[in-house]
Amino acid sequence: MTDGPRSDVGRWGGNPWQPPHTPSPEPEPEPDRGSRRGGRSFWARCCACCSCRNGTDGDWGPEPHGDRGSRGRGSSSGSRRPDSRGSDARQPGSRTGGVNAAGDGTIREGMLVVTGVDLLSARSDQNRREHHTDEFEYDELIIRRGQPFHMVLHFSRPYESSDHVALELLIGNNPEVGKGTHVIIPVGKGGSGGWKAQVTKASGQNLNLRVHTSPNAIIGKFQFTVRTRCEAGEFQLPFDPHNEIYILFNPWCPEDIVYVDHEDWRQEYVLNESGRIYYGTEAQIGERTWNYGQFDHGVLDACLYILDRRGMPYGGRGDPVSVSRVISAMVNSLDDNGVLIGNWSGDYSRGTNPSAWVGSVEILLSYLRTGYSVPYGQCWVFAGVTTTVLRCLGLATRTVTNFNSAHDTDTSLTMDIYFDENMKPLEHLNHDSVWNFHVWNDCWMKRPDLPSGFSGWQVVDATPQETSSGIFCCGPCSVESIKNGLVYMKYDTAFIFAEVNSDKVYWQRQDDGSFKIVYVEEKAIGTLIITKAIGSNMRDDVTHIYKHPEGSEAERKAVETAAAHGSKPNVYSSRDSAEDVAMQVEAQDAVMGQDLAVCVVLSNRSGSPRTVKLHLYLSVTFYTGVTGPVFKESKKEVVLAPGATDRVSMPVAYKEYRPHLVDQGSMLLNVSGHVKESGQVLAKQHTFRLRTPDLSLTLLGAAVVGQECEVQIVFKNPLPVTLTNVVFRLEGSGLQRPKILNVGDIGGNETVTLHQKFVPVRPGPRQLIASLDSPQLSQVHGVIQVDVAPAPGGGGFFSDAGGDSHSGETIPMASRGGA
Repeated sequence: MTDGPRSDVGRWGGNPWQPPHTPSPEPEPEPDRGSRRGGRSFWARCCACCSCRNGTDGDWGPEPHGDRGSRGRGSSSGSRRPDSRGSDARQPGSRTGGVNAAGDGTIREGMLVVTGVDLLSARSDQNRREHHTDEFEYDELIIRRGQPFHMVLHFSRPYESSDHVALELLIGNNPEVGKGTHVIIPVGKGGSGGWKAQVTKASGQNLNLRVHTSPNAIIGKFQFTVRTRCEAGEFQLPFDPHNEIYILFNPWCPEDIVYVDHEDWRQEYVLNESGRIYYGTEAQIGERTWNYGQFDHGVLDACLYILDRRGMPYGGRGDPVSVSRVISAMVNSLDDNGVLIGNWSGDYSRGTNPSAWVGSVEILLSYLRTGYSVPYGQCWVFAGVTTTVLRCLGLATRTVTNFNSAHDTDTSLTMDIYFDENMKPLEHLNHDSVWNFHVWNDCWMKRPDLPSGFSGWQVVDATPQETSSGIFCCGPCSVESIKNGLVYMKYDTAFIFAEVNSDKVYWQRQDDGSFKIVYVEEKAIGTLIITKAIGSNMRDDVTHIYKHPEGSEAERKAVETAAAHGSKPNVYSSRDSAEDVAMQVEAQDAVMGQDLAVCVVLSNRSGSPRTVKLHLYLSVTFYTGVTGPVFKESKKEVVLAPGATDRVSMPVAYKEYRPHLVDQGSMLLNVSGHVKESGQVLAKQHTFRLRTPDLSLTLLGAAVVGQECEVQIVFKNPLPVTLTNVVFRLEGSGLQRPKILNVGDIGGNETVTLHQKFVPVRPGPRQLIASLDSPQLSQVHGVIQVDVAPAPGGGGFFSDAGGDSHSGETIPMASRGGA
């Protein structure tokens, strides 16, 4: 993990296609050093099932060509014109036009000509409602695999029993029946692999069909056509963009390996468009609302475009294991020009502060529109976007936060901290780090590639920390394998196990230059793992599914089993523990801009006096564990009577920490001590954060689909200094497209009020989310629930008038007030 901005080279860098313009501030892609022209492909390195694919695999599509700006409703990011068919068949035609099979354009008398197709694709139609896709802001048909849907064919004459009709679905550059990219469904005769079409009604020149799709179907955007054959000749309906069909994973289908057997889970983890993401520290948990926006117009195209940019074979897109692994690689930009550029430097002048994002929609639409990686992201942004993408594609997915998350760099499966003879940290050896928190994803699926017992929740982590098979991706990894320390299970179990259940091992250099374990913190890593609860905004503690109870025999066995497969299998053999003085660290609930105090509590559990030499070092820290220089320290000697407890306090003034503040407003207290009588070594690292204020949102009037309403946003600056270049963001699925508001400067301790109007486009309970960002203060956000009533005429409407996510708007403050 680096601590600087990331701008990287991807596999498409050397492709002749380039976006139509050079957006700012993203740099132009460099030549592609990882393309498949040199070395093994991504699939050969990342996915065992694809390692034997020939480099000329027909459905390994090239980077999509064309103007990204032309992607509008009905355009396709995940679908391409098949080039294995005749030119007439490839050209879009009108809904009533057609050609005969010979391609000469002659329509002979008696031929069964398809004059129109009704896919019943409206949001209010039966198909969209039964497939749980009626919230998608799309006019095209969107269905879930393994579930039947209905359509109506219109002919030039009545349908007769001697007529032959076949439906065809095609995806990719070279559709092939054997790869599932060319699906042929004879009407009334049954198909293969779960595909079939049945006549439900024949009336005049109309034919009503019930079409069954395979539960293993490829996901993506398919072209659709109809072929007919009778004595008078054959006919094929030309491809029409209006008739393209999206097929998604189906957690409602028991035959689909992504099936979820709980309706409340499906409502939360597939259909919920907003959620909570947790951050901070275990003792000071912060939470923010995130707009996933998986049903917003354009997001589905962006998700399919991500698979295209990776060059994922179409034939592999029916496998959720492969799809989720590709998404974990492509949401970050390292080595593939993916969606987001990671930046942990604190300098976001060339992009957006990761704390300022309020949702995924603006990020994904920017990537779809420009083809360039979006600056900038950190772990919760990567995880929020991943939740959006996987939910959009039909995978039950949740965003998970792990507090005190370890980053093991040497595969020892322990967090190793090295000190010299005087217990001063040896920074050149301390490569492992512990993040205050780390956010990743769980997605639900069966794992046919693993032994039985490892299906269910799978970890997918899109934050680029370490490579997996040479690619910056992580997972899917069975949570069950993590819990039991089975670090040899694919994918990336060893790395994730160390994040949640390794020990923090303190090593001291001896006089002869060797190192000895002087202290082992067994409960310092993965102390709390939480996600949003189903059906509410409460927290759900899921630590128990990741690890056995701390200190239990099962938990110790899992840790030592995992360590035996690490680079230091005998680490516990040199353990030396003689501990009769206990140490705890306390920190008050600190607020940004105010003074604070930290306190160390020492307890003598022996029957003899103990003398402790204590050293306290305070520094600011990024949430990734990267620390700044020590700005305050204290050294004290404490004498403890038998059974006694004493407290050592260190006050910290705002003026002392203000010059050193970094992202997240977190501080790290390093405490080390030595017990004179017993030689016991005390060591503790304690992280705490400074709370930031919330934005207060108030709805002014009722919200009705299609009618303008207004929200009031109130903010009080908690700092005695001026906030400069303040930017607000406002977003909410079904309410407001991503909108940027530039409000200028806000004085020290000043209160400001904004008013913003928006037009809801979908009814029901919605979340309107806002954030504030400035160079002096970030991580400020607020949310309000908006219950939107249906329009008087019923239904909803789509409009892009709700906000422009690409250009900021200068907004005057409605009112200002002092403290």
